[in-house]
Amino acid sequence: MPDLQGRTALVTGSSRGIGRGIAERLAADGARVAVHYGHDARAADDTVAAIRDRGGTAFAVGADLSTVAGVEELLTETAARFAAGGRDRLDVLVNNAGFSRTFFEATTPETFDALFAVNARAPFFLVQRALPLLADGGRVVSVSSAAVRVAVADVAYTMAKAAVVAMSRTLAHLLGERGITVNTVAPGAVDTDLTAAERREQPEARQVVIDMTALGRIGTPADVAGVVAFLASDDAGWVTGQLIESSGGLFLGLPPGLTQ
Repeated sequence: MPDLQGRTALVTGSSRGIGRGIAERLAADGARVAVHYGHDARAADDTVAAIRDRGGTAFAVGADLSTVAGVEELLTETAARFAAGGRDRLDVLVNNAGFSRTFFEATTPETFDALFAVNARAPFFLVQRALPLLADGGRVVSVSSAAVRVAVADVAYTMAKAAVVAMSRTLAHLLGERGITVNTVAPGAVDTDLTAAERREQPEARQVVIDMTALGRIGTPADVAGVVAFLASDDAGWVTGQLIESSGGLFLGLPPGLTQ
């Protein structure tokens, strides 16, 4: 298990779902974790409580990442809380916050702008504004999506997540002189407290996804969190500028038994 003892981590969008899984894993590995939430303070408090119940250290911090002002508020509050705990640097920044599920035909200009604001602009300015706080040798991990590799109906979402991949590769080059690694993780289909219920209501659609996944199941937040924890650790000190897909082999080809 990676050792993050004595390190600090900020995970955006970590009150629920994949973000919560990442926050819990980094805390289990020893990091003090800032659990960011956009709107659901109760869910963030639940995540913090779960971490503390397992012996970890965490606190919740709220901010609206659809605005640059919200990005700055998040970093200011997070830095103050870490400093109060005796650590004035940020060791691990995980850009996870985002939203999707908007089909091409239903995407309005307002929705398009909102998707890019949270999924692409926020990660950009979080890294930019966090540079004075980020420790030399620190880690930046951004969560993209397997959708950037395949054709899906959430076109604007996919465009925004593809921008994150391009951003990470360029930042890896720019920040390498400080020993900061920058990588991207691309989840496939993952069961969260929200999506699992939806998939149970559509068992046929769920089975299609399972059939198109090489490892034959839907993923869990822990599947993604394990990859993020590796990239946050010393073991990944020579890994930067990479896109690592954590999808169980989603859409690698036709299901076994079918031929073109």
